[in-house]
Amino acid sequence: MDKVNKLASQRAVVIFSMSSCCMCHTVTSLFSDLGVNAAIHELDREAQGREMERALVKLMGHSPPVPAVFIGGRLVGSTDRIMSLHLGGDLIPLLRNAGAIWL
Repeated sequence: MDKVNKLASQRAVVIFSMSSCCMCHTVTSLFSDLGVNAAIHELDREAQGREMERALVKLMGHSPPVPAVFIGGRLVGSTDRIMSLHLGGDLIPLLRNAGAIWL
């Protein structure tokens, strides 16, 4: 859990994903299209990936725990939450407040 929390607080937007996860790619692409330079941590390519995956399962409350998106060091959620925020017009202000974009 410490590793996840440490990584989540190092950038304005942090995404934990898996390299083969299509929903992870969708979320990552959305942030990229919005001009966000998110830190992406692919658990299947990280040395401590299994440990971080277990910690994320506890935080997210479900498995698989990816994508797990942190904005401003806080867990925001997975694909459904991010898309809901975006469609509702609430994602951009959240990103601005975290210093991830300056639109």
